[in-house]
Amino acid sequence: MSHRKTISREFFSTIAVVLILGLSVMCAIQTALSAAYFVNERRTALTAILDGASALSQRFAEGGSIVTRPLGDERAQDARSGFELFNTTSGALVFVASEDGQVLLHTDGADFVQQYIPKELLDEMDQGGDVFDTGTLGGVFKDKFYTAGRRIDVGGTVGYLFAASPMTALGSYIVDMLVMFGISATAILLLCSLLCWVLARRITGPIEDISEAARRLGSGDFTARAPVDGCVELAEFATTFNNMAMRLQTIDNSRGQFMGNIAHELRTPMTTIKGFIDGMLDGTIPPEENQHYLTIVSQETGRLARLVQNMLDITKLEAGEVPIHAQNYDLWKTVTDVVLSDEQRIEDGKIDIQGLGGPPMPIFADPDFVHQVVYNIVDNAIKFTPEGGTISFAAQKKGNMVEVRIENTGAGIAPEALPFVFERFYKEDRSRGMNTRGSGLGLHICKILINLSGGQIHAESEEGKWCRFVFTLPAGN
Repeated sequence: MSHRKTISREFFSTIAVVLILGLSVMCAIQTALSAAYFVNERRTALTAILDGASALSQRFAEGGSIVTRPLGDERAQDARSGFELFNTTSGALVFVASEDGQVLLHTDGADFVQQYIPKELLDEMDQGGDVFDTGTLGGVFKDKFYTAGRRIDVGGTVGYLFAASPMTALGSYIVDMLVMFGISATAILLLCSLLCWVLARRITGPIEDISEAARRLGSGDFTARAPVDGCVELAEFATTFNNMAMRLQTIDNSRGQFMGNIAHELRTPMTTIKGFIDGMLDGTIPPEENQHYLTIVSQETGRLARLVQNMLDITKLEAGEVPIHAQNYDLWKTVTDVVLSDEQRIEDGKIDIQGLGGPPMPIFADPDFVHQVVYNIVDNAIKFTPEGGTISFAAQKKGNMVEVRIENTGAGIAPEALPFVFERFYKEDRSRGMNTRGSGLGLHICKILINLSGGQIHAESEEGKWCRFVFTLPAGN
């Protein structure tokens, strides 16, 4: 397994690299600016020294030029002493070269004897401008110097006057600055490590809590929740995780309730069937009553078959395995067919049917889906409509949808039960008492079919008076 870094280490590494790069760039810029400053400052200072030395050289021009006198001449020695004043006051080295570039007069040791100034510098000064050099002046110096030079005319003789100062000050400053940056970088990195640890704990703490909750959730504990704290992103992450855990808990609870409902719905008809058959086999039920109880067994078997078929239909519908064959056709044709198929039950219950007929109401939907929806709703309406009651139908086009209403008189649905009537196996307690043949799957199938058709469905009721199911379907041409 590859070695993985922790968030704290990754965070610190990233910040440290950014800080080091930032300090390095700052140090490089500061070094470049300091070098430029030192060069400009030295150039200005050395130019000022040249101005003073040029004026001084004119004073010593009486009786001849200092640029042609031997070094040991008394007059040249006086000039040298004067130039040494610049060395004393500013630390600058002043020297004079002859027209051919040979150093004649200087304020340093004997290292300058027989040294010659490079010809390219002499040519540049002959153009009438000052020169400024950083380095050894073509080998004149052993170490690096800032050097300013100027052509002078002393007593009718051409020469060259130079002022120089060592570059050691810049080197010392850069070394000091690097040391300062090194100490600052070390202090900043130490402070950064502490801050990174604190910030990383604020980040990793909630993540560890979420991870622990995820492990509990993975082990089957659907009550696991993560604390919603930390920064906004982590709080939103924890909220999303908790919502997911809540949905999984709801699904798990629904699964358990679903399995319990299945067991209950299957056990009831099977117990009835077994009890009657055992009674006929052991003689508890007289032979002359066998036909009656076989009829009940047949009804319970049919109920069991319908339950199994409904469960298979729901499974296929929710898995998207049932193809949709939508087409344009008249809604009232389906409604009329459903009512006619239940004509006998309607007559037996002395139920009044209202609202059938009217102008065509085209819809665009799968005829089989719509037939199943209308059949399930009408079947429920017939079950729970009292003798002499009414079932009414209405349809109205609203925009690009058609709204269908099927209403029946009777006990209606309790307000607290309305939100649950479309759930699987849900049967209101009152309905269990009035009719025990239902499985609680019919309305759930209606909801799935309507949603697949692109519409919506809901129930309305006034308890003790009426119940109405309203659903929408796409309008046809």
